[in-house]
Parts: sequence; structure tokens; C-alpha cells
Amino acid sequence: MRKPYVLLLSLICLVLGGTAAPARAADNGSWSVYPVASKVAARPYFSLSADPGQTLTDKVAVTNKTGKPLTFRLYAADAYNTARDGGFAVRTLKERMRGVGAWAKPALSRVTVPGHRTVTVPFTLRVPQGAEPGDHPGAIVALETGVHPLGRTREGGSGAPGGGRLALGVRRAVGARVYLRVGGPTLPALSVEHVRIGHHQPLVPGLGDSTATITYTLRNTGNVTLDPRVRLRARGLFGRTLLDRGLTGIPSELLPGQRVRLTEAWHGAPQLDWGHLTVTASAQDTRQSASASFLALPWLCAGLLFAAGAVTGALLVRARRGRARRSVPVRPSPRAAPTPSRRRSSPSARR
Repeated sequence: MRKPYVLLLSLICLVLGGTAAPARAADNGSWSVYPVASKVAARPYFSLSADPGQTLTDKVAVTNKTGKPLTFRLYAADAYNTARDGGFAVRTLKERMRGVGAWAKPALSRVTVPGHRTVTVPFTLRVPQGAEPGDHPGAIVALETGVHPLGRTREGGSGAPGGGRLALGVRRAVGARVYLRVGGPTLPALSVEHVRIGHHQPLVPGLGDSTATITYTLRNTGNVTLDPRVRLRARGLFGRTLLDRGLTGIPSELLPGQRVRLTEAWHGAPQLDWGHLTVTASAQDTRQSASASFLALPWLCAGLLFAAGAVTGALLVRARRGRARRSVPVRPSPRAAPTPSRRRSSPSARR
């Protein structure tokens, strides 16, 4: 009898503490992770400073809000910006760590917290001698060892060895943010890249709404975390101002070395115009811009112009061929050689 085989695909659901006041722990309703309170006040996250070669020690608290024991895997992780919206996220346990995730080590890699209790775990953060100056964000993460089934299991076919069951589950995690600044020169720098604009025009001018989708990339090229502000300006023919507004939905924490691709909708975009679009980003004494030209043209006008261009091109080609035929010299046809005629002898000659 074949033994059932369960292939478990894990999805990690991570909750990270926010940075806004009032101070609060990272919490998913079942457990929370937060820095142990200092002598002055509670801390919503770890804010640490160190020089290259220095070692820091601190403590993280894990509180179980349920009535049964929970077991967690504790680890340190590097942070990054998500590509979708630039949100603050951290690396998974199996990903390669280069900053806080490689330098910080909890005293316990696995901890069991009884129901309605809190366990405090010390950790050590050793900054290497060659660490680059600037910000190195990360988190101390408590990853639940158990997996919660997500949806129903089904009998596996060829994808499950032995024809066992295939299951999909989610592993939940909560992390307390770590903001580490390594001593040395700081350089705030920002760039705007790959500005694109796509138009969505009605078939007939004036009969329907016209919108445009603007996409651009923000990249933190410095070594400190930035809170960028972005402004969008568009000018049409003869310098007319078509759009001038500050953009929302910008990540408040653009981490060093990270880039995000953002999208902005332009409702009421011109239906017939030729202009210039400029995206300007500024943060901490740095300011950069990038531009793109655009041509707004309704589908009907575009089709008529294309057809007119095709007809004009065909006529030009035909006229060029006709001139080429007329310019070719006509060769004279060879004349037929005269046939020799027989001379008739006159009667007198015969005589």
C-alpha cells in the first residue's frame, strides 16, 4: 500500500512594525515582536548606530497572545523595497543576507512561547570592519514553525510522488524593524529613470474620455534612506501647461540601493497634442528630473494619417517607376539584310 505523500508549498505572510507614532509593536493578532523597552520609553523599532568593527547587543521580545504554546524560528533579515509599491519588506530565511541579516545573531534560533506569555531573547550585532557607511535596514523576525493550510488539498497526479496529496499552506511571520546606521560619510542621492507615457484615446475625437498612464522608476543611488517627493509637469504645444501636480503613493522609505517602478494615471489627458512630460523627485538636498516627449493622437486621426501616408507612398513609388521606364533608351531594331534579286536578261542580251 502506497503511503500518502504531502507536498507543501509555503507562503510566508510577514507583518512588520510601522514607524509612525504612537509607538507600537509588530503584531498580527496572534503574536507580536518588539524591542525590549529602554529605561526611557518603549521603542516601536530598533534604532542603532555603530562604527565598522563595533559590536552591539540588544534584546527582542516575543509575546504570544493565544492560549496555546507557539514555536518560532528567530532570525535576522535584510530589508528591501517591494517592486509593486515600494513597501518595506525583508528577505526570507533561505535568501542570502549582506547587512543586518548577516551581522545580527539571536541567542536562540528557535523559541517556544507559552500561551499569554512573553519571552525575551538577546541578540548580538557585529558590524564588520569593511562595512560601508550609511543605513543598513533589516528586522528581527519570528517565523511560525507550523503551517496553516490554505484552501483544500487535492489528489496529486504526476506532480506528487506516489500519487499523494498536494497541499498549499501559509507560514506567518512577524518582524521588528532594525534601522542601523554605520558611521562614516553619508550621501543622499536619488535618480529618476525610464519615464514612459501611454495614451488611451477614444476612436473619434471628443466622443469619449482620454486618459494616459505614466510610469517611471525611482532609484536610491546614495547610502541613506530617503523620503522622496515627486512632482509631475506636462507642457503641450507653444508651452501650454497641461498638468502640474504632486504625486501620491510614493514610498516613504526608499532604502539605499533600491529602486521601485511606479505608475500614475492622468485623467483628462489631451486628445490631440504634442508635448513634453517631466518627472522631478527631491529628497534631503537632492533633486533629479527625467523627461519624455509624447504625441496625443486619436485612433481615427491616426488611421487616416496612416492611410494617407500609405497612399502617398504608393503613388510616389509608382511615379518613380514610371520615370525610370521613360528614361531607359530605346534600342533600334536590327534591319533585315537585303535579299539579292535575280537579273532578268533582256531579249536583246539573249540574242
